[in-house]
Amino acid sequence: MPLAMLLLGFAACTAATAHDLRVCADPNNLPFSNATGEGFENRIVELLAKDLGAHVKYTWWAQRRGAVRNTLNAGACDVIPGMASSADMTGTTDPYYRSTYVFVSRMDRGLRTLTSLDDPRLRTLHIGVQLVGDDGVNPPPAMSLARRGITGNVRGYTVYGNYADKAPQAAVIQAVVHGDIDVAVVWGPTAGYFAALSGVPMVLTPVTPWLDGPQSPMVFDISMGLRRGDRVLRRELDRALARNHAAIDKILDDYHVPRVNDPTLPAPPTR
Repeated sequence: MPLAMLLLGFAACTAATAHDLRVCADPNNLPFSNATGEGFENRIVELLAKDLGAHVKYTWWAQRRGAVRNTLNAGACDVIPGMASSADMTGTTDPYYRSTYVFVSRMDRGLRTLTSLDDPRLRTLHIGVQLVGDDGVNPPPAMSLARRGITGNVRGYTVYGNYADKAPQAAVIQAVVHGDIDVAVVWGPTAGYFAALSGVPMVLTPVTPWLDGPQSPMVFDISMGLRRGDRVLRRELDRALARNHAAIDKILDDYHVPRVNDPTLPAPPTR
């Protein structure tokens, strides 16, 4: 058989077996994802797609209220990376990392020992927290500080940030760098990434207690979100996540994502 016919036959076979991994993600949400593929969730999705012999097909949608309804539930995609494993809006894969909220301060501020929400210094320090505002319940650190009556010295930074910026979530870490606030309480992946880019020695310490009341956990397992009925896809993704565990850890290391592996914390959900 001529070589050209062999090549045509190979191409036809490849086209017949390849499929799309349809993913919904935010086009401007570093360190997680952006439209040019610079986020760590972009890299993890590409890794899984290669493992599954699939092509990634993105539907871009900003992470706002109604995003799941307008994307996954509307059939625009099959997977949303970076969902909390405990989320009740979607089905989820097995977790592929566990992270925590962290205290973030400049090393020269002498706050390395600040680890607890009950530390009396929090009543006088200028504190930055990320807020969701009218779009939903505020993140756990904001609620925990408010329950302790720590509000007058707290400055809020929207989780969404200025969407015109390349890195909308960077503002709260930049405020620490510039001395506008003494310490920030930020979700670990956001804090680790922007602190590493700041050019200033920074200290990140996990927030304790890890569970500050039933509505304020500080530690979350992270999964891929998908429709509850997509059992075949969930099994495929679970297997791919397991096969690529070491490579995923390397990606998370590259983006300075802090992880928690405390055996005293609840085990990730099993299936």
